[in-house]
Amino acid sequence: MEAEDSTREFMRDVKRVIIKVGTAVVSRDDGRLALGRLGALCEQIHELNDMGYEVVLVTSGAVGVGRQRLRYRKLVNSSFADLQKPQQELDGKACAAVGQNGLMALYDTLFSQLDTTSAQLLVSDNDFRDPAFRKQLNENVESLLSLKVVPIFNENDAVSTRKAPYEDSSGIFWDNDSLSALLAMELNADLLVLLSDVDGLYSGPPNESHSELIHTYVKEKHEGLITFGDKSRVGRGGMTAKVKAALYAAQAGTPVVITSGFVADSIIKVLDGKHIGTLFHQDASKWVPHGEVGAREMAVAARECSRRLQTMSSDERGKILLDVADALEANEKVIIAENEADVALALQDGYERSLLSRLELKPDKIKSLANAVRMLANMEEPVGRILKRTELSEGFVLEKTSCPLGVLLIIFESRPDALVQIASLALRSGNGLLLKGGKEARRSNAILHKVITSAIPESVGEQLIGLVTSREEIPELLKLDDVIDLVIPRGSNKLVTQIKAATKIPVLGHADGICHVYVDKSADKDMAKQIVLDAKTDYPAACNAMETLLVHKDLVQDGSLNELIVELQFKGVKIFGGPQASALLNIPEASSLHQEYSSLSCTVEIVDDVNAAIDHIHEHGSGHTDCIVTEDRQVAEAFLRQVDSAAVFHNASTRFSDGFRFGLGAEVGISTSRIHARGPVGVEGLLTTRWLARGSGQVVNGDKEIAYTHKELNLQA
Repeated sequence: MEAEDSTREFMRDVKRVIIKVGTAVVSRDDGRLALGRLGALCEQIHELNDMGYEVVLVTSGAVGVGRQRLRYRKLVNSSFADLQKPQQELDGKACAAVGQNGLMALYDTLFSQLDTTSAQLLVSDNDFRDPAFRKQLNENVESLLSLKVVPIFNENDAVSTRKAPYEDSSGIFWDNDSLSALLAMELNADLLVLLSDVDGLYSGPPNESHSELIHTYVKEKHEGLITFGDKSRVGRGGMTAKVKAALYAAQAGTPVVITSGFVADSIIKVLDGKHIGTLFHQDASKWVPHGEVGAREMAVAARECSRRLQTMSSDERGKILLDVADALEANEKVIIAENEADVALALQDGYERSLLSRLELKPDKIKSLANAVRMLANMEEPVGRILKRTELSEGFVLEKTSCPLGVLLIIFESRPDALVQIASLALRSGNGLLLKGGKEARRSNAILHKVITSAIPESVGEQLIGLVTSREEIPELLKLDDVIDLVIPRGSNKLVTQIKAATKIPVLGHADGICHVYVDKSADKDMAKQIVLDAKTDYPAACNAMETLLVHKDLVQDGSLNELIVELQFKGVKIFGGPQASALLNIPEASSLHQEYSSLSCTVEIVDDVNAAIDHIHEHGSGHTDCIVTEDRQVAEAFLRQVDSAAVFHNASTRFSDGFRFGLGAEVGISTSRIHARGPVGVEGLLTTRWLARGSGQVVNGDKEIAYTHKELNLQA
């Protein structure tokens, strides 16, 4: 998920770009040139040239390429006896001289294939001590760029006066990373891109699980906290050298991005303002709010607070929920005011009516939310319940008990009421919580979070429920599989699909809410009308609203289907037909039978019988909620048993598929998964189990001295 990054809006004004490609990107593990990566690099530069960018390339790799070639020459020219002797390291300057020739020849060939011209410029440290040289260099580069020629720089290691190029870091520049930073200043570049073999700067060695990618380097925040790993496998300095060069250039006014040279179109993505790599900018410290907490720190704090919450009694946790309910009602006016500001902005931005209906909070909605929280407060204690007691042997009892999952990450769109439901469920179930709402509900979410966390006692800590305010933090949060235990996305198909593809953390949710109502031939006509109208029009934007109406073929002949369609149209519902219905009734054909409208539209299709309805649901449904309207109990039972959905109803609207209506108090979402929780997910869906054993000195010792009884016991001791 490569999101737009608001801190990189300056990229729109970038014209002159210096790209530095490291040895690890240019070459393969065996020292040979990485032709595929070099070709992709040249294609990106060619594309940028065509887009009007001025591109300067600084390339490493000559010494590595030369060493590989000279080793081969030495091998073919050595006798067997020579090869038995200790081998001396090849002279670095000789390697540079040989490798530079081959490297530039390859660049020339690749750019020529793209109808782009390149030019070679070899420089040394001493050159920059001469003002005349620097003036001539600027004029030369300006001339080349005006002709759309790509200048390719490299340090002239073959004639460098540095005694040990791989160790001596004295002088004006000391490697190609520092050379690129120097050129960024000399040539007044708008951006410097340092291509590496990793995605950017990490807080520690990238191969360590706790290391996090730093998207924007802030000296005050990150200096002293970063642990560097080994140097580059083939180049001079690796990430340490890149960071030093990046700081040098950024402090002088040229923004720098360190990113991977192994990722397709990485340079173009950087210039598009995508959230990739690590940005160094002289104003970075101004972009970070005082006291900002990072993603990992937020998750760890939520876990620590949840452990303190779990030590409280059931009554104490219930009291927190009652305080939350009271706080919601006490702050109704300010909540409504902030919500109205969100709605006004959404109207101004042209959001669809279906989204606006999900976004709005009215006084009756707040009262309903407060009542739902009170219902949770008064429910039976869910945490620590004994689910099973077994005597393993005399004096040795094992208990299976319920316990919280840990830390939940909930990503939701549009609906600020979801924040209240989810937060109250986390409090009841003893879980830590991180919340990321949609930008359209920013002010509503902020005030609701403030109201709820203000009711959490200091002995627990308001960090129990963290509010993520930046979309850019989501990719980092999704990597924290060691501190976040479950992700629940609530929103569009696109959102859920993206989340599932971007994380190793278990994901609970549904991608579509394609709910069906099947009206059988034996259905009570008035009942069918009421259920169909309620399922479609009560709240069309809800995921449990009817999207497809299936009707038995006999109801076409007696006019019942026509009556249903007229009633739906009277309520403002736009009707589309499946292949059978559109042909028979002369209505527009639906673009797909797997269609979630989330609005006053629905698909109508005619089926032969209940078996055909079941087959249609299995082929085109989403496993959410499906309903049959019939007076034939045998047909109803067949439908209830065979439809493989999270919720299946007989003679009841699909709109009842809801945590509150199920008596769960609230819901964190509706799951169509088959593992862990399915359907409306309330408190029980946020719990797992653990085993508690109480013994009296038992040991295994090869099972020689223990007599197993494995006797089931009453749940009460």
